[in-house]
Amino acid sequence: MNPTNSFAGKKIWVTGGAGYLGTPVTCALDALAEHVVCFDLPGRAEALVREQKLARTRAISADVNDPAALPLLVEKIVAEHGVPDGLVHLAFASSAGKTFEALSAADFQNTFDRALTPTFVLCREVAQRMKPRGSGNIVLFGSMYGIVSPDPRIYHAPMITNPIDYGASKAAIIQMVRYLAVHYGPSGLRFNCVTPGPFPNKASQAAAPAFIEDLSRKTALNRVGQNTEIVGPTLFLLSDAASFVTGHSLVVDGGWTAW
Repeated sequence: MNPTNSFAGKKIWVTGGAGYLGTPVTCALDALAEHVVCFDLPGRAEALVREQKLARTRAISADVNDPAALPLLVEKIVAEHGVPDGLVHLAFASSAGKTFEALSAADFQNTFDRALTPTFVLCREVAQRMKPRGSGNIVLFGSMYGIVSPDPRIYHAPMITNPIDYGASKAAIIQMVRYLAVHYGPSGLRFNCVTPGPFPNKASQAAAPAFIEDLSRKTALNRVGQNTEIVGPTLFLLSDAASFVTGHSLVVDGGWTAW
């Protein structure tokens, strides 16, 4: 089965859809699905739609990391665009910029409040609307640092090691996928997770070439990932080609966690 054939007539939502990994996913879905709703912070989704000339994508400015606002947001977008057939949730939050020693309890909790709790609320709000139809598909995003620890030796000063709150929240999302898959499976809904490895954005690659070399050496393929390489795994899990796949974390890391 060709995964791209199963998006005809489908409505897909993408949160964080104008980010480094979200952009190629949104663009691919714009070419395949009937209708795409791209959520991102003010101005970002609109710019993506305009610059990429996306004909089937509606840009929505929203902070999907605010759990209190999500129920009304979902209700509003469903009223305007209908219940989605699929959701790709890429939005995240972390305390980047603080060392382990400087990270306060409030900083740590804030990441869970702004990343993990909104993911739970969003999934439940959307899934409850998918249930009466008996079908639906939600793809979350984890991280290699939800599976293994970052290696502090490759983070040379003044760089700060990838923060513990980020990794802990991503590990929790990987587990959340399993729970949601079991809970909603009898209703015909599937939950899966794309778990990326090293996908530094262009600015990071330009600013820290030595760090990128260190990242590359830690992968089996001896290179970092390009953002377009996240599209295939995401579309697979979202498509009917993965109709018997649920509760799964698909690791896309160039072999980072293989050794």
